[in-house]
Amino acid sequence: MTYAIVARQQGGSDVLEQVEVAQPTPAAGEVLVRHTAIGVNFIDTYFRTGLYPWPVDKDLVLGSEAAGVVEAVGDGVSGFAVGERVAYTIPNGAYVSHRAIDAKHLVKLPDSISDEVAAASMLKGLTAHYLLHRSYVAEAGKKVLFHAAAGGVGLIAGQWLAAKGVTAYGTAGGAEKCTLAADHGYSEMIDYKSEDFVERIKEITGGQGVDAVYDSIGQDTYPGSLQCLKTFGSLVSFGQSSGPALDFKLSDLAAGSYTVTRPVLFHFTAEPGYLQSAADELFVMISSGKIKISINQKFNLSDVASAHDQLETRKTTGSTVLLP
Repeated sequence: MTYAIVARQQGGSDVLEQVEVAQPTPAAGEVLVRHTAIGVNFIDTYFRTGLYPWPVDKDLVLGSEAAGVVEAVGDGVSGFAVGERVAYTIPNGAYVSHRAIDAKHLVKLPDSISDEVAAASMLKGLTAHYLLHRSYVAEAGKKVLFHAAAGGVGLIAGQWLAAKGVTAYGTAGGAEKCTLAADHGYSEMIDYKSEDFVERIKEITGGQGVDAVYDSIGQDTYPGSLQCLKTFGSLVSFGQSSGPALDFKLSDLAAGSYTVTRPVLFHFTAEPGYLQSAADELFVMISSGKIKISINQKFNLSDVASAHDQLETRKTTGSTVLLP
C-alpha cells in the first residue's frame, strides 16, 4: 500500500490523517524513493500549526528528511540506480511511503550509514554543519552557548564542537537531559528548570560571556541569549520552539555591538555543491565515531501524531524517526 500522512488543516496533532494515495511515477529528472525511515523535527510542527505559511490550501504532507531505496528513475537522471540507498532533506512532503523527488535533492548513502541514522541526521546534521561552519564559524579556543543541547541538533552540535576544540556550554530541561548532553561534548550543562542560564554563564566565564549563542528556542531565551554574549558576540537564531521573539529590536544589539543572524538550512542546500559536500563531511564524522547519532524515539509512520505530541511537550531527546 502507498500512503501519506496529511495535515487536513492547520492545528494540533489531531489534524494529521493517514490516506491511501496512488504510487507516484517519476517525471523527467526525478527518482522514485521507497521510504524506509523518516525524521521528525520541530519545523514539522511549525508548518502543522501554521506558524510557518503553508504552500498549499489544505492537505499538507509534512516531513523534511527521509531515507530510502531507489525504485525507479525518470528520464534524464544520471548518478542514481534502482536499488541504491539515498537520503534527502527539503521542506515538507516526507510523511509518505513512496515519493517521487527531484534527483538534485538526493545524496547517496555510504555503507557505514544506516537508513535510520540518515533519516535522523540529514536535516539535523546539516543544520549543525551550517551553524558551526557558516552562520558563526566556531573555531578552536572559542566559547559558545547552545540552547536545547539535548535535542537532535544539539547532540550533534555538541560532538562537532568538541571535535573542533570549541568549549561548548549547553542548556536543557532537567537532570536527565543535562547528563545526556554532557555525554555528547558539552563541557558544562545548565538546567534551565532550576538555574538562570544568564547568571550561570557569567559565573562559568568569569563575567566575560561567550563568543556566540546558538538559539532555537526563541521567545523564552531572548533577550537572555544576548546578555550571555561578549562584546562583538554573535547570536544565531535558528528556531522558535517556544514561539517567536516578538520583542526583538535592532537597538538591542547596541549593548555590545552584537551581530545577529537568522539562517535557514534550505538556503544553504540551494547553493550549488553545498548539499553533497556538507553531507560528505557529516557522514565522515559519523563514520569515524566522532559524532554518534542518538535515535531515542521510534514510531510507526501511522503514529506520527504521538511523535508530534511528545516532541512539543519536550518529552523527547536526541532524534525521532518514523518507520513506514
